[in-house]
Amino acid sequence: MNSDTNEGKWKQIKGEFKEKFGQLTDNEKTEAQGSFDKLVGEIQEKYGESKEAIQKEVRSW
Repeated sequence: MNSDTNEGKWKQIKGEFKEKFGQLTDNEKTEAQGSFDKLVGEIQEKYGESKEAIQKEVRSW
């Protein structure tokens, strides 16, 4: 894949994330960047879903 294709896929993933988890603030998303567990924890706190369900959802992206 070339960089344009990768960039397009990344934008799609970010858009899906924003649609599903729009209650998270930009600061929370930035703080969680690079830390899968922290991201899952932030989502779990906001939405009350199980850790396993969130991990499965995020990994499916």
